[in-house]
Amino acid sequence: MQSCIFANVCGLFTMILEKYEATNIMKRNRVVRVLKFILLGALFVTVIGFVVMRLWNWLMPALFGWHLINFWQAVGLLILSKILLTGFHGRPGKHIYWRRRMMERWEQMTPEEREKFRQGMRGRCGSFGSSAGAPKAGGDVEVSR
Repeated sequence: MQSCIFANVCGLFTMILEKYEATNIMKRNRVVRVLKFILLGALFVTVIGFVVMRLWNWLMPALFGWHLINFWQAVGLLILSKILLTGFHGRPGKHIYWRRRMMERWEQMTPEEREKFRQGMRGRCGSFGSSAGAPKAGGDVEVSR
């Protein structure tokens, strides 16, 4: 009877120990993955920063007479361009949906509605070509020689 109790306790202890070791290994693997991600991210930023710095220092002084920049200024330039070009939302490609939706609406418009839309855009955005020379959706533009 006593050996049966010890066998159950021993089996229970072994099972708990195996679970603990498996959990410990999983946590260790997670830490290793996070460290790899951080190191690869830092390597990526470093390489791209040096590329931007070298390109800037090669082109900008020769073309425009601007000053040379250092590595941290190049990284700051990268961050600034990320903020200005894609914003904080982190979802690139949102404008593609808008463009596709606008093209679908354009295709469903009658020629009169399209001309009315063009007139409205001319009123807001200024003149960008005459209506006779403006390309129609799905049509070819005639070129006079």
